[in-house]
Formats: sequence, C-alpha cells, structure tokens
Amino acid sequence: MPNWTGTLLALLAALSGCFAPAAAAEPEIAPDPALPADSPVLERWQQQVPDVLAEIRHDPSFRTRLRAGYSQFLEDSQAGFNLGIEDLLIGRTGLTVSGSYQGSFDGELATYGGDLHYYVLPLGSRVNLAPVLGYRQVDTGHDHTNGVNVGARVRFVPSRTGAADITLTQSWVAPGSREEVGISSLSVGYAVTRDLRISTDLERQNAPSRKESRVAVVLEWMPFE
Repeated sequence: MPNWTGTLLALLAALSGCFAPAAAAEPEIAPDPALPADSPVLERWQQQVPDVLAEIRHDPSFRTRLRAGYSQFLEDSQAGFNLGIEDLLIGRTGLTVSGSYQGSFDGELATYGGDLHYYVLPLGSRVNLAPVLGYRQVDTGHDHTNGVNVGARVRFVPSRTGAADITLTQSWVAPGSREEVGISSLSVGYAVTRDLRISTDLERQNAPSRKESRVAVVLEWMPFE
C-alpha cells in the first residue's frame, strides 16, 4: 500500500520552495547628482568613512596669528607698539613657535624674544596646557635682563579655529638670577572676519627694581587654515 502521507509531505515541501520570495538585493547608494563629481570630501567618504570625532579632537582649535598693534605702558605713561607671530604650528605634533617685540616709541622700554610651546592635550581640546621655553630680552629703562624664558601657558577655547580664545601665560626670564623678571600676561582674542581678529593684551612685568604694566590692542591676521 503506498505511503500517501510521505508523498503528500514531499509534494507540499516542493510547492513551498517554488513560492518562497527571492532574497532582496541590497540597493546601491548612488551619490546625489547635485554634488560635484570632483569633490575631495565625497571621494574621501567613498573610499573610507572618516572618524569624525577623532578629527575634531586632533584638528587644532586655534590658528597661527600674525600680530601688530598699539601698546600703552601704564607706569611710565608711554605709548608704543607690538609685533609678533603666535603659535606657528610644527605639523600636528603639539609643538608651536612664537616670537614677539613690544616697545615704547622712544625706545626706552622694550621686550622681545621667541618661545616654544608644547601642548600636552590633543590640539582640538577646548582647554589646553603648554610648557614655555625660549629666550627673552627685557629692557625697562632701569634694568636690562636677558636669558632663558621658562614658564607655562593655559588656553581656553570657547569657539574653535581661532574664533575666540583666552590665553594665560606665566614665565620667568633668567630664573634664579639677580636679574630675574617675572612676566604675567592675559590675552583675549575674538574674530571679526574669517581671517582677522581683535585681541586685547594685559601684561605685568616684575623686574628687580621696578614693576611695569602694559595694555595693548592688537590686530591679528590668520593666513593659514
């Protein structure tokens, strides 16, 4: 006697295979025709999706600035000027170079030199710290000090890529010597266009025989991205 039960089950299994839905093919995502074909950003994303968070952390939150402005020396009631370059980046190493000159128009008061800073946190951080090492000459009219400049800097960045920042720096010229000069400075900068900023500097110098304070208004140009 034929096994009708087994034959029926085999027939149902064959029919179910015929009517099973075909596997859906993965849709191909085509770029928007409105996007430029030669867009470097689009090409980069097509090759590999970047780690945006890591790029934000390591993309510098500040930019190199070329500086020129007006200075007022408060104790001597003298006017002057200042020139400089601030935070010239050495690759993405965290190392920057700065140099400046500030002095009275009559030449009696002058401070100039150059420094290296090494930012210890990722360059994209909102708050960063850097030791300062360089050389500086300080002429106050009564004292003349030159030598190694050692200190530290802290920077607060409320708005990235040079839009706004606050920098505090404390350093000592010729530390440990009789001519040691302590220099405390505060700089607040705010961008007025994409590449131009206005900065206000406050500085206090503690020399062996006298103290000097300086206020400056500085125009800063940021030529590099």
